[in-house]
Amino acid sequence: MIADLWNSLPTALRDPVALAVPAFLVLLALEWTAAIVLESHGDETQDEPGRPARGSYLRADARASIAMGLVSIATTTAWKTLALLGYSLIFAYVAPWQLPSDQWYTWVILLLGVDVLFYWYHRIAHRTRIVWATHQAHHSSEYFNFSTALRQKWNNSGEILMWLPLPLLGVPPWMVFTGFAINLVYQFWVHTERIDRMPRWFEFVFNTPSHHRVHHGRDKEYLDKNYAGILIVWDRLFGTYADETFRPHYGLTTPVQTFDILKLQTHEYAAIARDVRTAATLRQKLGYIVGPP
Repeated sequence: MIADLWNSLPTALRDPVALAVPAFLVLLALEWTAAIVLESHGDETQDEPGRPARGSYLRADARASIAMGLVSIATTTAWKTLALLGYSLIFAYVAPWQLPSDQWYTWVILLLGVDVLFYWYHRIAHRTRIVWATHQAHHSSEYFNFSTALRQKWNNSGEILMWLPLPLLGVPPWMVFTGFAINLVYQFWVHTERIDRMPRWFEFVFNTPSHHRVHHGRDKEYLDKNYAGILIVWDRLFGTYADETFRPHYGLTTPVQTFDILKLQTHEYAAIARDVRTAATLRQKLGYIVGPP
């Protein structure tokens, strides 16, 4: 049945992320089982009272993350359907040339282009409140494990706009979607506390669990750092890199304190609306929408 559904979709809408979901769930189950076994043997200790132990799981938290990830598969397909029309028109009628999908250099342009555009989208998402409203759900968990990687947003409008340079450069639309899917699949493994550090050369070039733990930290030293998708070199080049010097405290600076997936996705939009209603001037209203979170 799943294979029939996959084959019925247009090529551009066949999402490699959906094919990777079984592997994600297997790795999640292994990590969760390891956490249970280590906890039962008394091998896991809390850094401080009331704080989740390193690599631990909370059933309600993980369930919410998995549910958000499954819904995001459907919402992402809907957003991609809308984007496909626009990308196809740009590729066909605006792009000065059309790059061949069977040449290696097209794939290099695609993967580097997707990665640097993801960096800038991710940075904008953390510094512009209306875009942050779409992204904050991913940061809402106070746990950091493979289930957190599945805690995805349902509004992909910002990313769709950010990808526009790719079809404009002549990258075929279906390749744009494939490139971002590869980028997203890579990011799954960096959501864990079970991997300490990779070899120094790898840490210098690529995004790793150590780098991404910093990104999910709500500690002052870690805020707005390490936006990388695959290559951490963008953070090093653009001044947003921070090394992991202590175990982060995860989650939002103001915890949401709910496992309701609808509230987790929408509470920041509601907060923006409340702030705009109470703002005294137009400048204040706009600040609540496009200013920093």
